[in-house]
Amino acid sequence: MRSVLTNLLSSMRPVPAAAVVGLLLLGACASKPDLAPKAPVQQAQAAKPTSTAPTSTLQAAPGGRPSVLAPNQLIPGFAAGAEQLPLGARATRPSPDAQGLVRVGMLLPLSGQSAPVGRALLNAAQMALFDIADERFVLQAYDTKGTPEGAVEATTAALAQGAQLLLGPVFSAEARAVAPQAAAAGVNVIAFSTDPAIAGDHVFVLGFLVQEQVRQIVAYATSKDLKRFAVLAPDSAYGQSVVEALKQMVPARGATLSQVAFYQADGKDLNDVVRRLASFDSRKQALELQKNELAGKDDEISQLALKRLERLETVGEVDFDTILLPDQGTRLTQAATLLPFFDIDPGRVQLLGTLLWNTQGLGREPVMVGGVFPAPPPDTTRQFFSRYRDFYGQAAPAIATHGYDAVALAAVLSRTVETNSFTAEAITASTGFAGVDGIFRFLPNGLSQRGFAVMQVTRDGSTMVQPAPTTFEAAQF
Repeated sequence: MRSVLTNLLSSMRPVPAAAVVGLLLLGACASKPDLAPKAPVQQAQAAKPTSTAPTSTLQAAPGGRPSVLAPNQLIPGFAAGAEQLPLGARATRPSPDAQGLVRVGMLLPLSGQSAPVGRALLNAAQMALFDIADERFVLQAYDTKGTPEGAVEATTAALAQGAQLLLGPVFSAEARAVAPQAAAAGVNVIAFSTDPAIAGDHVFVLGFLVQEQVRQIVAYATSKDLKRFAVLAPDSAYGQSVVEALKQMVPARGATLSQVAFYQADGKDLNDVVRRLASFDSRKQALELQKNELAGKDDEISQLALKRLERLETVGEVDFDTILLPDQGTRLTQAATLLPFFDIDPGRVQLLGTLLWNTQGLGREPVMVGGVFPAPPPDTTRQFFSRYRDFYGQAAPAIATHGYDAVALAAVLSRTVETNSFTAEAITASTGFAGVDGIFRFLPNGLSQRGFAVMQVTRDGSTMVQPAPTTFEAAQF
């Protein structure tokens, strides 16, 4: 495996600075890395804060390194041959590397059912390794097999072999399994999961959290003077988490959550649920009462009003001016098309989505056109996916960006002068970082905050109606 990956890396060519999608360190913090080419690390001086503007690492590999990576920079396949000792024998902070190398372990499902995801993350990690890492940075890949047991074995190997930071694993069950090992060794974990429950005690969650998506879309809606919210969500763990986030975010913006409606995850009861959400029966009854009252009058004005009412399905407005639909695929389009069917006018009620909407073809359904949703900044993600296809000859799954950003973050932090570059204080720098997926920062509780763009569905795709913030001072929190 090592020879295959080394050959793959050897085939990579340098990329002009303007074309490289790299990681930005936002602002200044006590552990801000010196991004200039370095003498040996002992002689390096800490960079002094000069401004809160992002410091760019959009450049080719630092330090004048040749275009082909040194063989020791990616060391795959350790886990298979690692000596498995009791945790207590290895539960100590890794000692500084004798050669001054910075070793980072990457825990990925490189075999088993989820192997395509693991390989894509590793491919993206190699791109960041090539773009940003210096000659001291070593990425060590370990196979978790996509299981908690495999993740524990991989973590044991990584800690035994000097990993000072762990990137991954992918799944929340894996992250829960490895957290005690990492905490005992004093090594931080940046997991690719989206489960907020795993955060804390040395585990930081890099994945796109539901709470951040809801925060961004609520902030956008209220900035457009939309103050009355409804949500139509699947009765699933995901739908429940969206509603809980909405209950927090809406009042914080001075708005109200007027309606909460859940439907079965398979969508079988959507008709009944949307009918109740729309107060369709009571509004229809109100229409019939008005029509009956006018029918008994023979003056011209009453007869004209009656003719107008004859063209309506209901009278009165729903008690919300925006509705969040956190779903995807056929269930999403089914839910959306039922809104006008039960007389919820998309021209009067703004449709909102989550990152599940960040897909092709939504605009084929006319009612979806004009709906808005949060997404990573399209320019940087487009560049990343284009470069990935150029390197590997295939499309990357969306999660691949996390592999790039995690390694880029680790590579930037590794250029600090501290013995251990990956302390919680360095990882949780309040000014944050900016990568392929936009700005992000970690909180002391292990959760992450992000700055998304806001996209609007069009007939041909989507268009950006609000750019992603470039600093956390500009973000709406």
